[in-house]
Amino acid sequence: MNWILLIIAGLFETAFAACLGKAKETTGTEMIYWYIGFGICLSISMLLLVKVTQVLPIGTAYGVWTGIGAVGTVIVGILVFNEPATFWRIFFISTLIASIVGLKVVSN
Repeated sequence: MNWILLIIAGLFETAFAACLGKAKETTGTEMIYWYIGFGICLSISMLLLVKVTQVLPIGTAYGVWTGIGAVGTVIVGILVFNEPATFWRIFFISTLIASIVGLKVVSN
């Protein structure tokens, strides 16, 4: 169950980064809503991370959390913000995914 919560926390990390990106593109009330979404996603992500670190090793949990957030943010950047999907970006994101899976495999 803690691994599922950690994945959810990582997805909320992606969401708060996406909210920052959208806030940068907007003005006025819409920008405020994106910043509110940022705060909510940040809070949920941190609370879940705190919960899972009570059971999982901190190094593993933090590494997986940041990895999920990084991979998710790059994917959102490519799909939503029209960032380039170059060979090297995809290659290094793939190695990051392999590292996240490796941490899960070697952790108790």
